[in-house]
Amino acid sequence: MDSGALAARLAELGALLPPTTRLLAVSKGQDAAAIRELVALGQRSFGESRLQEAQAKQEQLADLEPLDWHFIGRLQANKARGVLRHFGSIHSVDSLELARRLQRIAAEEGLAPAVLFQLKLRPDPTKTGFSAAEFRQAWSELAGLAPLRPVGLMTMAPRDLTPQERRSLFQDCAALAAEHGLEQLSMGMSGDWPEAVAAGSTWVRLGTTLFGVRPGTGAPPGPETPTNNG
Repeated sequence: MDSGALAARLAELGALLPPTTRLLAVSKGQDAAAIRELVALGQRSFGESRLQEAQAKQEQLADLEPLDWHFIGRLQANKARGVLRHFGSIHSVDSLELARRLQRIAAEEGLAPAVLFQLKLRPDPTKTGFSAAEFRQAWSELAGLAPLRPVGLMTMAPRDLTPQERRSLFQDCAALAAEHGLEQLSMGMSGDWPEAVAAGSTWVRLGTTLFGVRPGTGAPPGPETPTNNG
């Protein structure tokens, strides 16, 4: 996507998204130049799912004012320290064990990242996350894992759901967030963001919708499912 098309798409999304929903530009697979173009257009929040790729871009963009980097990939335990050092927000805390590890390392590093807990509210063999019951059971400990800052929930819809079923899923996630006083909802990707916005999403994670076809590919990829890591 050329600069003019990128600017037009960003403006279009800005007009479509309500004031309560922010755009997280999924820049995985994009080069630093594309991110720089978006920054010039006013976009500040970017989502990455591969640690090594993100580090390289951050180095190339070090001359800019600090950007708002969000980790949206499946987080392996051995990547935890690196992710904490390079991202202010983590959207994929999918287990109590991982949360405990992040808490310990964040304390060692003197960091206080914002974390969103990943929920799996419908059967899907490709996804991980807390069930609603597991989250409720773990919440008393999750809420006390300072210096982590619990701010919200993240969920993804299985690919085979209808729009109505996706909206129901997102509404369930929103209700669980409200039940626990969590204000941020990371819901909605290129294939389902309208349903997520209708259910109250505060972050939509858009890559293909914003950038178009990724460099080096001949066809648009699927939705920006956060399953990759550095």
